[in-house]
Amino acid sequence: MHVHVGVDDPTMGVAVLNRIRGWLPALLAMSANSPLWDGRDTGFASWRTIVFGRWPVSGPPPHFDGPRDYEDRLGELVTSGVIADRRQVYWQARLSDHYPTVEVRCLDVQLRADGAVMLAGIVRALVATAIAEEKAGTPLPVAAPELTQAANWHAARHGLNRTLLDPLGCPQRSGDVLYALLRHITPALEEAGDLRDVSGLVHRLQQAGTPADRQRRALAEAGLPGLIDLVTGAGTFP
Repeated sequence: MHVHVGVDDPTMGVAVLNRIRGWLPALLAMSANSPLWDGRDTGFASWRTIVFGRWPVSGPPPHFDGPRDYEDRLGELVTSGVIADRRQVYWQARLSDHYPTVEVRCLDVQLRADGAVMLAGIVRALVATAIAEEKAGTPLPVAAPELTQAANWHAARHGLNRTLLDPLGCPQRSGDVLYALLRHITPALEEAGDLRDVSGLVHRLQQAGTPADRQRRALAEAGLPGLIDLVTGAGTFP
């Protein structure tokens, strides 16, 4: 699932990437919806993330020193011959080459439309918050890249069922990280008129579990037919 948020200035777009990268593992954990592969439970909440990790360029984006640094790195990756073109830079957040947007692409596709709406609202608010902080000159703490990468793997492995690493790389209860995320973006959600809907959907997510959790419950309780009913929308599993 990709979410595009309009940011027509590349300098601001790169600043947004720097400011949202620490929250990408939390978004991944919330969206986790690919626990099965070839009919078997992989043990991961988002096996799609692990499969995508096989690409030469994937995972959380690095920290950039500005738009020139961003373009230089993309150019060097293409020049290396390891990837054919810029479209194969599969960072979980990047500047779109086709639209004046920041593109967040760490999310699994959702079981329900309102899950997609929740995540789109959160991503839009994250970008709006990053823009406001950049304009205000708010200091940007940067976690070590290995911590951000580890946080991403941990989110793909456990979803919301264990700890999450916060944007500074510190382990916290998953519910505490979600609370911190909502607190961080509340002004932007309020400005967009999204706070009530998004906070309600996040609360439901915490109560019912991720889509990966629901897939596993359906499979355990009703086998493959129950799982198919859940995925096609015909089932009654919460």
